[in-house]
Amino acid sequence: MVRAFLKHCEEAVDDEELQEIHRDLYDFMLALGPALASRDDAAYLKQAKKKLSKLRKATELFVAIQPEVSGHTNFQMAARSLQTAVDQIVVLVRG
Repeated sequence: MVRAFLKHCEEAVDDEELQEIHRDLYDFMLALGPALASRDDAAYLKQAKKKLSKLRKATELFVAIQPEVSGHTNFQMAARSLQTAVDQIVVLVRG
């Protein structure tokens, strides 16, 4: 949901960093698709581990720039939601 929000928000039209974050989130999801479709848990976790660094960097960037981009509640909740989701992914992948 955060990816879709960032993709369609007006602020992202002229903000290269927001566009990059959106692309990085999409890249993570796209990379996991084949393993998810084939129900290959080992391949899914392997790919998630491989892409985790990029996902974390995108999350850190969004959390850092979010106040500058917009103080609107939607942006605050998107940053919090993304951070929480990525924290949980880290626990699952490294668990």
